[in-house]
Amino acid sequence: MALTVTLLNSAYLHGRCCRHKVLHPLPGPLLSDSMSKLYSSYRRPGSQPEKKTSWQNIDFSFKKGIDVLKTQLSMLKKETKDYVIGPGGLPLSQYLLEQTRVLWVFRSQEDLNKWVISSDVEIGGKSEVYLKLGRNNQAALLYGTLNTEVPRDGETKYSGYCSMRAKPPVGSFARKKYYDWSNFNSLYLRVRGDGRPWMVNIYTDPYFSHQKDDLYNYFMFTRGGPYWEEIKIPFSKFFLSSRGRVQDDQHPIWLDKASFLTLGFTIGDKVDGPFQLEIDFIGLLNDRAHTEEFAYETYEKNPRA
Repeated sequence: MALTVTLLNSAYLHGRCCRHKVLHPLPGPLLSDSMSKLYSSYRRPGSQPEKKTSWQNIDFSFKKGIDVLKTQLSMLKKETKDYVIGPGGLPLSQYLLEQTRVLWVFRSQEDLNKWVISSDVEIGGKSEVYLKLGRNNQAALLYGTLNTEVPRDGETKYSGYCSMRAKPPVGSFARKKYYDWSNFNSLYLRVRGDGRPWMVNIYTDPYFSHQKDDLYNYFMFTRGGPYWEEIKIPFSKFFLSSRGRVQDDQHPIWLDKASFLTLGFTIGDKVDGPFQLEIDFIGLLNDRAHTEEFAYETYEKNPRA
């Protein structure tokens, strides 16, 4: 009886909270997509009402539920083991002395699946963006066409952007995880562009931010040509922005490091035409010679007379 009540409650949550399936990783596979019809009052005009009751359309799948449970428990076991061994699965001595770390490398389709691409098509624009493996499967090739034509919806004022963003890390049972970059002070990339500028974005968790659209940005200028370019970006070079506007925030970036979710690249230089960017790898570097804490000139808000 208790199991039946639990499953019914799970069905209710699945139907009412389909936008938040990630919060219910276990009950979701137990129920088919037909559960979304239970709470839908819409019926096409002229159609006959269903003779079956809504609860008869439920399709329980215990096998899928057990498979998901096994997967989540194995992830939890690995996370627990890594936590016992040390931060990030490394011994404490090795973790403290770690000077470099590769975050993303692009050698297979599985590596590309860790990223998502988007463009102004989401707001009615006409830009196009694609992501595939480069020559000899040795890099990620992000390419497309930028179009700054503004949609004629009467509301949108600006258009013309394309982006590539890494999927945020997820722990067992759909728990939100964060990147721990506290041992490093620089972002290190090996790229090859076409001479157009890109914006490197570090996304934060809205829960820890004053505004949900806060981003840390850095303008990366590619030089073009056939040669690869290695770029080192100290965290102090990033500036805080919200909805594209630079904020008057004078705190170093690493103060909010615990709330880092993911990394992304955006092009929006207001120049119509094709673009491309090849990325070999993205990593972290602990540059002991770099001691700068904040890269921009600061002023006292209330200077003394």
